[in-house]
Amino acid sequence: MNIKLRVATVFLGIVGGVVGGGTVLAWQGHSHEQQGGKAAQITGLVVDIACFVGHDSSGPKHAKCAEACARAGNPLAIYEEATKTLYLPVSLDHKNPNTKLMEFIEKKVRVSGRVMEKAGLNGIAIEKVEAAR
Repeated sequence: MNIKLRVATVFLGIVGGVVGGGTVLAWQGHSHEQQGGKAAQITGLVVDIACFVGHDSSGPKHAKCAEACARAGNPLAIYEEATKTLYLPVSLDHKNPNTKLMEFIEKKVRVSGRVMEKAGLNGIAIEKVEAAR
């Protein structure tokens, strides 16, 4: 390897490390602590947003479609029928918010966590989810 190519390779490695390191520091540079909200427990049906909102589809007969939608990246939510409120799971740990709800698609659940509202959206940072009757 000639000297110019070696110098260029080392230079690009250093620049990449600095830029990449800066990205990591920037990501870590702001708080991800839970901001506000109030502790709550909600009971409702786990639905996929695309079909629930777009096609008015939900329930046991819709479970396979809802699972396919969730695996394709559509968000899941909890529909609290008593208040006609839809809660989107809020992931404060940068992980897929659907994960905690996947096994409960189109089933009734009881969820504990912190409820937050912003810009007309109801969210819940899920701490615990379990089947409800």
